[in-house]
Amino acid sequence: MTVFAERSAQSAGSPAPDEILRRTLRRHAAGVTVITVPGPAGFTATSFTSVSLEPALVSFCLGLSASTSAAVRSAERFAVHVLGPQNTTLARQFARSGIDRFTGADWTAEPDGLPLLDTVPAWLTARVTLRERIGDHLFVVGEVETGGSRSEEAGLVHHEGAFAAPDPLEAHRG
Repeated sequence: MTVFAERSAQSAGSPAPDEILRRTLRRHAAGVTVITVPGPAGFTATSFTSVSLEPALVSFCLGLSASTSAAVRSAERFAVHVLGPQNTTLARQFARSGIDRFTGADWTAEPDGLPLLDTVPAWLTARVTLRERIGDHLFVVGEVETGGSRSEEAGLVHHEGAFAAPDPLEAHRG
């Protein structure tokens, strides 16, 4: 009965679906990555996820109005950099618009110009296999080509509008 009452109250003056999505996703802790493409261009993303193991596929989403959208649309490859707690400055820098996001960042370029950030715990590169507009975003899937890990440190997460470091829970006994 409580669930029904909540749903009825929501429909009679409830927030718009986009606001419901924003509120809900603030509660969802997401790993923080920086996606880069030749240009160089890059952005901070929490939309990175695995898609398949066979073949090894990963994906991310990017707003169509993002400043890096054109570069992502034309890129044949991309790199995903998994950030750690020591990379919060990098995460903020690649989330800002109107600046050269690579200024002050340590990175090297692959032969095709794909930028790889040097100070992140883990990274991978992928060749684009699918690019599709979905709503107000561009959905990109890539097949993993290379990758590496520089440390065993925990990943950086974004939760409730802030960056955080995960704190593993003790295993439950029972």
